Amino acid sequence: MRTYTDLVPVFGDQDDWMLATVLRHQAAHRPDAVFLDLPEEGLTVTYAEALAQAESVADRLAEAGAQPGDRVLVMAANSSQFLRTWLGTGVGGTVEVPVNTAYEGVFLEHQLTTAAPRWAVVDDVQAAKFVALGEAARVVERFWVVDTGSREQALATLRDAGWAAEPWEQLAQGARPGAAFDTPAPHALASIFFTSGTTGPSKGVAMPHAQMYFFGQEVVSLQRLTPDDVYFTCTPLFHGNAQFMAAYPALIAGARLVCRPRFSASRWVDQLRESRVTATNLIGVMMDFVWKQPARPDDSDNVLRTVFAAPTATSILEGFRSRFGIEAFTEVFGLTETSAPILSPYGEDRPAGAAGLQAADWFDVRLVDPETDREVPVGEVGELVVRPRHPWTCSMGYFGMPEKTAEAWRNLWFHTGDALRKDADGWFYFVDRYKDALRRRGENISSYEVEQGLLSHPAVLEVAVVAVAAESEAGEDEVMACVVAGGDVTPAELWAWCEGRIPAFATPRFIRLVDRLPKTPSEKVQKAELRAAGITEDTHDRLAAAAAPAGAR
Repeated sequence: MRTYTDLVPVFGDQDDWMLATVLRHQAAHRPDAVFLDLPEEGLTVTYAEALAQAESVADRLAEAGAQPGDRVLVMAANSSQFLRTWLGTGVGGTVEVPVNTAYEGVFLEHQLTTAAPRWAVVDDVQAAKFVALGEAARVVERFWVVDTGSREQALATLRDAGWAAEPWEQLAQGARPGAAFDTPAPHALASIFFTSGTTGPSKGVAMPHAQMYFFGQEVVSLQRLTPDDVYFTCTPLFHGNAQFMAAYPALIAGARLVCRPRFSASRWVDQLRESRVTATNLIGVMMDFVWKQPARPDDSDNVLRTVFAAPTATSILEGFRSRFGIEAFTEVFGLTETSAPILSPYGEDRPAGAAGLQAADWFDVRLVDPETDREVPVGEVGELVVRPRHPWTCSMGYFGMPEKTAEAWRNLWFHTGDALRKDADGWFYFVDRYKDALRRRGENISSYEVEQGLLSHPAVLEVAVVAVAAESEAGEDEVMACVVAGGDVTPAELWAWCEGRIPAFATPRFIRLVDRLPKTPSEKVQKAELRAAGITEDTHDRLAAAAAPAGAR
């Protein structure tokens, strides 16, 4: 049975697995090479400059009273200020707490109550949200505000409410003469990344420095990154996909990071060319959105070498690879809590739908019965449980939530809540989230696989498949698909599209055409809301349509 064997850390000594150590190494060995490239700001920052600016942020935070271990909330769009703040927390030993810029009200209050940050770096447009929270936001002592067009008003708003507030540039004045920085330990807390919380309050994943490094190292191995690469990210830096799966890998490899503020499907290939991008990430429906742009004769006129797509849209994979001239697609299965225990070998054709192979030198992995925690036979679906074989490569638990930590790490394994299966050759296949799985007429159905089949329709932009109660099959489900379309499409066309692509037993009986899907502030679909709504007046029933007279369909 095969395993993933390509994971060999660039920094071989785990005592070096800290952002401060890696940044200092790169600044010493390639000081004039560009690390940060922000086209919208017209700004490039070399490795030597990045270190100097990180030390400035670290020292100015310390001057304000910040101590190692203090939490620093960062609530900002992608920018050089965000990146330099992140580097500064890593050098100075404070703990970065990136927060979704869409959060406000009770969502933001929960983050503040859980992480208790003393310091905050925010875009000017975020200031009023903290004032609106009143006493709940008083845990923050001082703000540094990034200018996006209304900073003076934001500073006045915060100061009038009693806070100390300064322009972000106060952090960029340079380190004080003689400033010294104690490098954090690999096991020290580096960041708190909050999960989406689709069914309950979001949980803050406590990530030590060694795990942040290791997650980035996995992407370096996955994408075969070198100092010659240009890594492109356009997903939010407050998500792990941009920060420790793009920015940190570029740092470890000594590569250039191109960071743009947002994803544009129509401009994607132009941006690749403009920055001579060799590696990038695509998540969720991004790959599908790019694919559905009108093809152009020069789509392959780029130097893009590799795409990390999670998940990979296998129905369009070969066409996408050929159209844009891509050498390799890579994929992993992992979580913020566990890093990625399952990875795909570079350049290898995987079985359709396979996420990858177990990184057996680094993780113990099992598929178990979620009720008993007993391992299931090869080929059967089970819950993925994970534990590390080396210290500090997984998270330290949920910050401030010991009960949730104990629940997830029961029986000395982290329980992912994800249903996977493994074949005899060692390939792992994602089936579903356990809470999203369906069962119809004795058949288990993956909502994910049904969604992928519908997403292959040219007019379908997004889709969420959920279970609704069956009328006559006690304890089982009917399948409903909620579809966001980018053009005129009828339920009849979608049912016809399913033929030959989705098994008959899994083809949705019910289809709802909707303008948007309900989502959390971090853009995860709230399937519980769709399930609760059930069959509505605007839901189309395939059985009713088939029974209707021809002229009435």
